[in-house]
Amino acid sequence: MNGKHQLTVEGLEKCKIELDKLKNADRPRVIEALKDARAQGDLSENAEYDAARDEQARIEARIKELENIIKNSDVIESSKRAASNLGKSVTIEFDDGFVETYTIVGSLEANPFNGTISNESPLGKEIVNRKVGEKVLIKNENGDEFTVQIKAIK
Repeated sequence: MNGKHQLTVEGLEKCKIELDKLKNADRPRVIEALKDARAQGDLSENAEYDAARDEQARIEARIKELENIIKNSDVIESSKRAASNLGKSVTIEFDDGFVETYTIVGSLEANPFNGTISNESPLGKEIVNRKVGEKVLIKNENGDEFTVQIKAIK
């Protein structure tokens, strides 16, 4: 995907909020925990110190990851949304009559259990530029095929 991370405005804001929390709340808390653990003496058998170091490494890795995502983000703007379904909620009806609504987002924001699918997923890829009423043949990673019809776009 050319090194860019497609995010909605909301997704970018969530990344910024998480980064701020990690830098201004979690990082200082872990630094304090490390100071407290060091004060207990022997670090070779200090489980609290080891746990704090592990958490510090996790936080620093996530900070680095979020900074990279924010730096290399390609925000899905309203003008782009008008030309596609990216960032929009699309209601589809499957072959068996099951109806589901998904919001099409970039891969970093996707969570099918919460109703968001990636524009890079087999389903997302096929419905991202479709219009209401269109029927679309979807082929998943297993080679299975099914048809969906676009019922609504919001």
